[in-house]
Amino acid sequence: MKYIKYIVFIVAVLWGYGTGMAQPQIYKTALPDFNEQNAYQYIERQVAFGPRVPNSAAQEACAHYLEQLLQSFTDTVFRQETIIKAKDRKKLRCINLVGSFNPRAQRRLLLLAHWDSRPWADRNKKKEPVPAANDGASGVGVLLELAALLQQHRVDSTLGIDILFTDVEDYGKVKWGAESYGLGAQYWAHQPHVKGYQAFGGILLDMVGGKNARFALEAYSQKYAPQLQAVVWEAAATAGYSAYFVPEKEGFITDDHVFINGIARIPCIDIIDLPENSATGFVDYWHTTADDMSKIDPATLKAVGQTLVQYIYSL
Repeated sequence: MKYIKYIVFIVAVLWGYGTGMAQPQIYKTALPDFNEQNAYQYIERQVAFGPRVPNSAAQEACAHYLEQLLQSFTDTVFRQETIIKAKDRKKLRCINLVGSFNPRAQRRLLLLAHWDSRPWADRNKKKEPVPAANDGASGVGVLLELAALLQQHRVDSTLGIDILFTDVEDYGKVKWGAESYGLGAQYWAHQPHVKGYQAFGGILLDMVGGKNARFALEAYSQKYAPQLQAVVWEAAATAGYSAYFVPEKEGFITDDHVFINGIARIPCIDIIDLPENSATGFVDYWHTTADDMSKIDPATLKAVGQTLVQYIYSL
């Protein structure tokens, strides 16, 4: 059966080549090298603030830290701050941050990750917040190091890249409904940092730092952006990380990309760790107080970061 899956995946990639979508090409010079140790340190620094839950001192301190880094790496930074009413009627401070490369370019790629922490470790200590090393900080850490790399190795001026850090992603609960999640992404999708913003594609990173991660083909990504998903997975294989990026289908995951697709109408995929034979669909420390730095593996950060490098510098 696995051979059949690989054949189906290859057909999908080849089909994408015929649709006019930007595809990986051989880069004229050696590709930049993604530094996974730097990404690890960015994650560690976020976690050191404590859980970045809405309305907390850690939220404000970490937002300031992330904004300063984006200002040092990117051409233009936008801070989008608002008050959002959650499903439990609490008013939550929401701080979305965007760093843009080549802001005048019309052809744009959106990269995003959420940076907040879940206020309740509902799978072990329900009254304590989650450290969110993997489920939150890992995606941001990878994108920060990618931003540093993009600053040193500029892409063509006709390609614009926007790095979006969304807030208040993990405040939701199943009993409140799917729209109780991704509140910062929903706000940005309705009111982007630039009026009328569009991108040819979006790539969401979520839980991208765990040991022995398995990035399978998430179903909403398949539904809304199959060509982009196929091309990114092919970039992973080209970069030598097909052991992480497996061409095997998994179920529908409610994540920020759902709202980027449904509201902003930007075809967006989710790179998310989906272990096989998991009772929850996710890693065993998901939504627990055990989601700390001990769960972060630099090898996985390298796999994700170098895959993005392979994709971006082949556009």
